[in-house]
Amino acid sequence: MASRPAVLQQNREAAGGAVKPKNMAGGEVRNRRALGDIGNLVTVRGIDGKKQPIPQASRPVTRSFCAQLLANAQAVEKNKKQRAIVGDGALEVKHVTKAAVPKAVVHQKKVNVKPKTEDVTVISPDTEEEGKKVDKNLNKKATEGSSKEKKGQAFTSTLTARSKAACGLTKKPKVQIVDIDAADANNELAAVEYVEDMYKFYKLVENETMVFDYIHSQPEINEKMRAILVDWLIEVHNKFDLMPETLYLTINIIDRYLARKTVPRKELQLLGISSMLTASKYEEIWAPEVNDFTKISDNAYTSQQVLVMEKKILGGLEWNLTVPTPYVFLVRFIKASLPNEPAVENMTYFLAELGILNYATILYCPSMIAASAVYGARCTLNKTPFWNDTLTLHTGFSEPQLMECAKALVRFHSCAAENKLKAIHKKYSNAERGAVALLPPAKALLTVAAAAPH
Repeated sequence: MASRPAVLQQNREAAGGAVKPKNMAGGEVRNRRALGDIGNLVTVRGIDGKKQPIPQASRPVTRSFCAQLLANAQAVEKNKKQRAIVGDGALEVKHVTKAAVPKAVVHQKKVNVKPKTEDVTVISPDTEEEGKKVDKNLNKKATEGSSKEKKGQAFTSTLTARSKAACGLTKKPKVQIVDIDAADANNELAAVEYVEDMYKFYKLVENETMVFDYIHSQPEINEKMRAILVDWLIEVHNKFDLMPETLYLTINIIDRYLARKTVPRKELQLLGISSMLTASKYEEIWAPEVNDFTKISDNAYTSQQVLVMEKKILGGLEWNLTVPTPYVFLVRFIKASLPNEPAVENMTYFLAELGILNYATILYCPSMIAASAVYGARCTLNKTPFWNDTLTLHTGFSEPQLMECAKALVRFHSCAAENKLKAIHKKYSNAERGAVALLPPAKALLTVAAAAPH
């Protein structure tokens, strides 16, 4: 609504007189109740010293009253700028210049309040109620606007989160790495304080003692002969009820010696029993005697021949028997495969022994054979996830890195039942070891292995 500026002319009359404004634009005089419901009734001191109320209709426009009118006018003008009020009962505002404001009555108490602007506003009787309604409406709109803004922000954040999830940008919660040594904190034999440093050292030195492809340098020995020897030694190992460490160290000694020295075919079995004798002395508390090995080989060799070969082995290896075999890593990696179940442990050892039986796995380092056996066992038993952050941390291998070696171990598993060398299959078909050899191999890995180029 546009306000019409007007000049008020006030005539002071007697005590009962009234203020009559005149419209300068049209000459029309409109009588209205001035300040009827504002409620400011000013009292002045009379001639006799008593306070007397001034009639409401004849109240002059004082400085304090102007300041109050100015405050109301500023609020109305502010509301007008935010929202235009159209229709009946609209707010009607008239501007009065400073020159039109009369001076204060002589007997009225002066109030030192200065107006902030040059213009003041006179409001019609219904102005205050309309202003209150406008203020309430504006406050309500502001509250609704702020709530809509908050809802808009929440809705925007929801859309953003859904878009990120659809694009695969949402950060997946990181799986917590399990402390596998927490249960052994009070076990002094577990060496929890040093175990991490020990396996870091094993990872560093395993390549130094790793055997290269030597079979072509042996004129009388081939891969099949080596497999027959290892299969027979596994039976001897079970017969003497030796520790698992002894078997893995025996195979390591044989391969390392064959990589350095040429051995005739007739002495290959002698190399095998002499290597097991040496490994038993290193690992066992009660090692078998020399006569035990000669008898189990059907007296094919004498005790003197066994001792001479033992001396040749130690000289050829420079007496270096402290080497990380696959078993050293198997113990640690099985512990990291949580939960630690007997089925997973037996299947892991089954695949690992199939690995050392076959010459093809000599290309892989001991830690990779052990990690691949754990991975193949979890795939065979469908232990999901097949690989996790805990295993990656402790093995040092990711799932793609183990895929090739794991495929080879699973292929050995698929052929174990039909293979003529049945020592390992018979050993792990026993109920004491969970009969894991009778379980079907990991079909998923076999499918991938069959599709891979040869």
